[in-house]
Amino acid sequence: MSNLEHTKKTFTLNTGAKIPAIGLGTWQSGPNEVREAVKNALLAGYRHIDTALAYGNEAEVGDGIRDSGVPRSEIWVTTKLNNTWHHRVAEGIDSSLKSLGLDYVDLYLMHWPSSTDPNDPKKHLPDWDFIKTWQELQKLPATGKVKNIGVSNFGIKNLEKLLNDPSCKIVPAVNQIELHPNNPSPKLVAYCASKGIHCTGYSCLGSTDSPLYKDPTLLKLAEKKGKTVQQVLLVWGIQKGWSVIPKSVNKARIQGNFDINGWELSADEVSQLDNLKDRFKVCGDDWLPIKVFFGDDE
Repeated sequence: MSNLEHTKKTFTLNTGAKIPAIGLGTWQSGPNEVREAVKNALLAGYRHIDTALAYGNEAEVGDGIRDSGVPRSEIWVTTKLNNTWHHRVAEGIDSSLKSLGLDYVDLYLMHWPSSTDPNDPKKHLPDWDFIKTWQELQKLPATGKVKNIGVSNFGIKNLEKLLNDPSCKIVPAVNQIELHPNNPSPKLVAYCASKGIHCTGYSCLGSTDSPLYKDPTLLKLAEKKGKTVQQVLLVWGIQKGWSVIPKSVNKARIQGNFDINGWELSADEVSQLDNLKDRFKVCGDDWLPIKVFFGDDE
């Protein structure tokens, strides 16, 4: 396979499973939009769909998968355990599978390293933490309901805590984190790579009304390549070695984001994007009852 066929590229996880390099993200997609978006993405050639219990759209994602007519065996489906379900992992996956209408998911992630009290989202469960959650997650692959397990929004500090705990028998296959040129997290990406943990980049386009769309270096590069800013950002991420899950419900944009074959960025062009000076995070931790980001990713 040519390196230029980005949409056919996969990354091999530490389990041997192959995750498609590009998928459809569904965070912040409105009701009655996701079903059509998933169907359109699969018909356009996507084979990787990302959702979460917290998004409230798993049922629509499942409907979109069935509407597409694409065989389940050809589709990589990721969903995530919600913060308020940390002490109910077995119930959490069953809830997600029921909503999705699927027998299994390819990847199940702990959405955040915060075991939030379901009765009060401002509080953390006093007798539970993500170590205990991981102990429960590790039981799932043997059930057949989950092919691979991983984490999301874990920085180096929390990954070290998890990996160094004696109860950690399975190294997370994936860490899904915010990744774009204004939040490149090089230390965290390198740390994950050193532990055999694949990174998936969410908000890889910088999310809605992204400041990246006004970045002069990026605009100039996109114009030079004859590509959209979005296409350049996606190829940058894939060439950096992580999977990308751009979110859109617009059919033309879904297709445009997938139209990235036949070209690549030179080492100098990748370096230009690596060295953009501006910094912003789409997703912080101030809404959580505990701090999970410690600035250890730069």
